[in-house]
Amino acid sequence: MSSDEDTPLGTLASTSGTKHATTDCNSSLNGFADHSAMSEDEMPLSQVNGGQTPVRPLRRKRDSGQVSDSSDDDVPLASSSPTKPTLSVNTQAVATPRAVLDKSKQTNGKAKGKTKAPPKKRLKREEKSVVPDSSGSEDERPPARRRSKTKVKTEDNADGTTLGGEETKPKRKSVPKKETKKEDSGTPKPKSMKGEENDEAEEEEAKYRWWEAQQENDGEEKWQTLEHNGVIFPPPYEPLPSHVRMKYKGKEVDLPPESEEVAGFYAAMLETDHAKDKIFNRNFFEDWLNVLKNHPPRNGIKITDFDLCDFRPMYEYFETEKAKKKALSAAEKKELKKQKDAMEEKYTHCLLDGRKEKVGNFRVEPPGLFRGRGDHPKKGALKFRVRPEDITLNIGEGVPLPVPNMPGNWKAVVHDKTVTWLANWVENVNGNYKYVFLAAGSSLKGQSDMSKFEKSRELKKYVDRIRIDYTADLKSKVMADRQRATAMYFIDRLALRAGNEKGEDEADTVGCCSLRCEHVTLEAPNFIVFDFLGKDSIRYYNRVPVDAQVFKNVRLCKENKEDSDNLFDRVNTALLNKHLQSYMKGLTAKVFRTYNASITFQQQLDEGTPKVATLQEKLNAYNHANRMVAILCNHQRSVPKTHEQSMGKMRDRLRALKYDHMKLRHVLFNLDPKYRKVKQYADDESDLDDEWIVEHEENLKKKDIEKAEKKFAKDNEKLVEEGKKPQDESILQEKITAIEVEFERIAKERGTGRASLKRERPVERIEDSIQKLDEKIKIFKLQMDDREAGKEVALGTSKINYLDPRITAAWCKTHNVPIEKIFSKTLLTKFPWAMEAESDWKF
Repeated sequence: MSSDEDTPLGTLASTSGTKHATTDCNSSLNGFADHSAMSEDEMPLSQVNGGQTPVRPLRRKRDSGQVSDSSDDDVPLASSSPTKPTLSVNTQAVATPRAVLDKSKQTNGKAKGKTKAPPKKRLKREEKSVVPDSSGSEDERPPARRRSKTKVKTEDNADGTTLGGEETKPKRKSVPKKETKKEDSGTPKPKSMKGEENDEAEEEEAKYRWWEAQQENDGEEKWQTLEHNGVIFPPPYEPLPSHVRMKYKGKEVDLPPESEEVAGFYAAMLETDHAKDKIFNRNFFEDWLNVLKNHPPRNGIKITDFDLCDFRPMYEYFETEKAKKKALSAAEKKELKKQKDAMEEKYTHCLLDGRKEKVGNFRVEPPGLFRGRGDHPKKGALKFRVRPEDITLNIGEGVPLPVPNMPGNWKAVVHDKTVTWLANWVENVNGNYKYVFLAAGSSLKGQSDMSKFEKSRELKKYVDRIRIDYTADLKSKVMADRQRATAMYFIDRLALRAGNEKGEDEADTVGCCSLRCEHVTLEAPNFIVFDFLGKDSIRYYNRVPVDAQVFKNVRLCKENKEDSDNLFDRVNTALLNKHLQSYMKGLTAKVFRTYNASITFQQQLDEGTPKVATLQEKLNAYNHANRMVAILCNHQRSVPKTHEQSMGKMRDRLRALKYDHMKLRHVLFNLDPKYRKVKQYADDESDLDDEWIVEHEENLKKKDIEKAEKKFAKDNEKLVEEGKKPQDESILQEKITAIEVEFERIAKERGTGRASLKRERPVERIEDSIQKLDEKIKIFKLQMDDREAGKEVALGTSKINYLDPRITAAWCKTHNVPIEKIFSKTLLTKFPWAMEAESDWKF
């Protein structure tokens, strides 16, 4: 779901600014000039059913989760949609990091500014995790711990909904006592979760700056007091009306609620690509048959063949209900949202050490069909309804225990101060743990993010030595060392993920250490072709030149092996990370990925940002740098299905701007024919043919009439609310008639090369309006180029997980770019500590 909270602040600002720039045109052309403003479907995006739990099929084997590797939600309009040049840019993907590596000493100077890296001795040491799960992003890793009071596995979720992050964090600086009121015990007194917080408490909460505050806990403890209201469960399933039934062999099937609910999950997806997938259909049908065994049709029909099932009646009912919701008035929608917000209000925040902190995902996932990522072998499997008996709560001792919003008791309640999750449960499809954490903008999550990027910056001190050593080991007589060095070469130079072994029932995704011989092809004299499924089953294809010794090593690794054999049979992630930690405390292979992404980004910005440029040109340079990182990290995405439609709309808006430009030129010609000989006004808009102009003017007329009707209705609603008599319909008809007369006048001017304004204006103002339109057209063309260039690359993942946000903050200050043009409201909330970086700060 998209929300205002997730919409980049710069989006609306840029649109309103554009309108302001063309105010003269708008007033002069009675609506011609700014009909190109962005529509809602072009604005950037940011993130049920109920019923009885069906009888569960036999438990499946565990499967390591997959987390979405991209997010387009944080990309503002001014930057265009995130996307990627085609992978024919593979040479760039290699050349870029190489160039950075060669110049790393130049870009790795000491950072300056307010937000300085904490000294090494002040950084909280990371957990010794020999085998980190490389399948998830560094920003989404459940908390590691040494002395946990509960034995809870920390893994990513399989469908990309994992919340959480690394639990390491820097110690805070001291803060004046007035900011933290303490009891005699030295622990902040927690506020009550009941009732409204007073203004003073809210003001104190708003001022809390964890990166400057004194850290209250020591050792492994992340908090001292924790109070929350648990999680909110989805509503129970409501059976469909009796006339809405699926069919089998053309006959209606009377399903009980338990099996009807599962059938409804599939029916709702009938027109999606999922329903066309054989694996998805097979897994759904197998799980549904297990439910039908215990909850068979009440009219005795036996279902055995998927192809004979007709879910169309259910699908049509769902679509009708969806249309009804969409047709609700604004007031009705507002009221429904108000009711929903009121119901969820107490779950949205918790009290952590006496401070009110926002909770991330407090909603328990409703039951449904697992979609997975890419070619996941379990897509279509049934996700069971989660109940209180499945959930373990983590909460402070001595605080009121939350009461579930559905019948049942919690599975367990723990008081573990060494972790930051509030609740967890195990989902049935892959057997992975799901967690509820604090929101991205919380103090604990911010400390985790800052610690992660500081660790990547710390790698600068050791990276040269590491590279010298693995380059030497490429020729080692010990085969294990040689393989490890070759793997490090790929991880460092190509930003490959480390990779872990997978189970038989998991998606066949691999990383560097789990590459098989079939994934690597050698092409003389020194090219290696990588072709495998990476995280989220995204294909990684890259043909790259490598050092001669690396080419030789890969050839040796492939000798006398089958295609299905591991390329590196003497190295794994555990051994690799153990070796890396001999250089630097807490260093793992995935730190290289963050380091190379950020250092590449810094170098690309430094080299690619024009010294003298317009705002849009600077934004394009920023997006280009981000694309280079996305290519390096293989953050691909399929071209959006709506891309061509979106580009078509943009082309129409560009033509609309040119139309306004043409009309103003014709106004000048009408006022003074000598303007026809002025070069800047002489050229016609070549892509405006007569047919398009007629259609455009007709659309403009319809929009003006609709606008008049809406204003008339809104004015009447206001009059009725004030107890006054509404306007007569004749007033609306007069306005519509005036609009029609105006467009008749405009139609007569068509093809004459002359135009007039409804209200006369000085020539100077018309010239100024034309100049503003010229600038607007130029900016809009840059936006179109940027969107087209990035249609296959997901820029969001890099921005959220791999790029130190201080790079962006410093760049924006240096080049006078409003950071709202780049960071969404969500990211600004997530990285408040980064906003204080000075303009000369470098990664």
